[in-house]
Amino acid sequence: MARMSAEERRESVVRAAMTEFARGGYYGTSTEVIAKRVGVSQPYLFRLFPGKKAIFLAAAERCVEDTIRMFAEASEGLEGEEALYAMGDAYRKVVSEQPERLMMQMQMYLAVAAAEQEGDHEFGEAVRAGWMRLWDTVHLPLGADVNETTTFMAYGMLINCLVAMGFPPGHRIWAGLEPPERGEERP
Repeated sequence: MARMSAEERRESVVRAAMTEFARGGYYGTSTEVIAKRVGVSQPYLFRLFPGKKAIFLAAAERCVEDTIRMFAEASEGLEGEEALYAMGDAYRKVVSEQPERLMMQMQMYLAVAAAEQEGDHEFGEAVRAGWMRLWDTVHLPLGADVNETTTFMAYGMLINCLVAMGFPPGHRIWAGLEPPERGEERP
């Protein structure tokens, strides 16, 4: 079996960190559990990353980039309402089928809030920069309309909450989020 390069090992750390931080949050996840999941020692982990914060920020960046890529792929060649529904459907599917992606997003927001209260603005700056890239990714397919983009992002946060609370597909709470049939008005 071939040995992994440092870059391949780094990638495996980021993926493992996404899973572990999604479950335990920044403060509840040790670097030891991340190293164990990857199958490396903590000293090796710190040769790849300077510390826990760097690992968390790399995992947060990956989470945002995965979401950006998903929106871009879903809306490719589409505009307006077609792009809106394609991106919304893709997002709902991803957070329903890959709960660690949703949980990592929520943990990012919590980590920012906690760090900001402590006077540490690095988390916030990094996460906000990623969120702005995410905003820009959906803004253009939605006609560069600020209101459409704001509404789309607000619906996304509602989807986050509903999925996180475990509302099953088909539950009446989802009715306002379903795309109308062709020719119908949206409620």
